[in-house]
Amino acid sequence: MRQVAELAGVGIKTVSRVINGEPNVTPETTQRVLDAARALDYQPDLHAGNLRRTDRRTRTLGLLVGSVDNPFSGAVHRAVEDAAAERGVAVFASSLDDDPERERQAVAAFLRRRVDGLILTTATANQTYLEPELQRGTPIVFVDREPSGIETDAVVSDNAGGAARAAEHLLAHGHQRIAYLGDLHSIQTARERRRGFLDALDRARVPLDDLPVIEDLHDQAAARDALLRLLDGPNPPTAVFSAQNLITIGALHALRERGRQRDTALVGFDDVELADLLEPGVTVVAQHPEDLGRIAAERVFERLDGNNSPSQRIVVGTTLIMRGSGEIPLASA
Repeated sequence: MRQVAELAGVGIKTVSRVINGEPNVTPETTQRVLDAARALDYQPDLHAGNLRRTDRRTRTLGLLVGSVDNPFSGAVHRAVEDAAAERGVAVFASSLDDDPERERQAVAAFLRRRVDGLILTTATANQTYLEPELQRGTPIVFVDREPSGIETDAVVSDNAGGAARAAEHLLAHGHQRIAYLGDLHSIQTARERRRGFLDALDRARVPLDDLPVIEDLHDQAAARDALLRLLDGPNPPTAVFSAQNLITIGALHALRERGRQRDTALVGFDDVELADLLEPGVTVVAQHPEDLGRIAAERVFERLDGNNSPSQRIVVGTTLIMRGSGEIPLASA
């Protein structure tokens, strides 16, 4: 920092103000300092600077997502990074893989690095272990899944409403024997989608007793195998609701293996890559992960800027995208 100050012809305190984005420095002086820092390849020590800055900020966020393997998580991650970059904030990110122990380890690692705020997708049954951090004033926003055991902000999709809309869409095309293929029952969003789906069928007076409802399908292979068993059974479904994007891919494999993609309707929750290029195209209830990530980041920054209003549950709507698979009508007897 001393070398930067000498090259720019200013004092060390001026360099510190420029690097930390503080006011009361002229644009000309700021540019001289930045040019000098660039010429000397100066990289500030953020942790050391944090000890001296009055706001005690590290200009970092901790982000925990489901899995970077899943495009949904990748879209959330990108949106958070884009919002953070506008403020000169770096994002530490980690995958959850729906493992409660991995969740705790990742959060502990973020906190050891003194991140300014947390944006979390979680797998633990409740998150009371975060209460001390909330009491210390660390902003925590949950994304995709709601918190349990603590009061804090959450940004979530309309999971139940989206699943109900999928069921209603299939019912409108004459189907009643609709298979439900769901994610792990331990995941809060999976339970919400199951609830929305079954409630819609119940409102339509569809008997639920022998409806094929299969849960705890967490990857493509498990979903494929489950649907193959149903298709090969004595009373196969005429339609399928796949409640997660990887499950949808597994369902597509099963339908094509049995040559049933043109007579068995399919609606998936979450969009899938190349869904519009298949024949028939895949009808989906699309979430908007880019909005989830952006709003979650904005909420963290609002808290850091001093917003002390009560915690909010912000619900982002879903969109039914009709491409053909969900519009296959019930075949005539």
